[in-house]
Amino acid sequence: MPVVLRLNGFKFFFYSDEGEPLEPAHIHVFKAGSEAKFWLAPSVQLARNDGFDARTLRRIFTMVAEYRSVLEEAWHVYFSQTGNF
Repeated sequence: MPVVLRLNGFKFFFYSDEGEPLEPAHIHVFKAGSEAKFWLAPSVQLARNDGFDARTLRRIFTMVAEYRSVLEEAWHVYFSQTGNF
C-alpha cells in the first residue's frame, strides 16, 4: 500500500493490487477510520465514500484536485515499475 502523501492528518495512498485489469488512476484517502476513493482522470471525481461527511469530502476533493498531478504521477510511476500498467 504505497502512501503518496500525508496532509492535514489524511493519508493519500493506493493499493499495490488494484485489480485485474488494472483500474484507471485513482487515489484512496484515509483518516480516523473513514476512507474515500477518487478517480484522478479525466477529472477528479468521487468514486466511493465510506464514512466522511459532506464537508470533509469537499475538503478532501480540494486537496486531491490541488495535488492531482503529484498523485497521478506517483500512480503511473508505481504501476509502470511493477509491470501492471
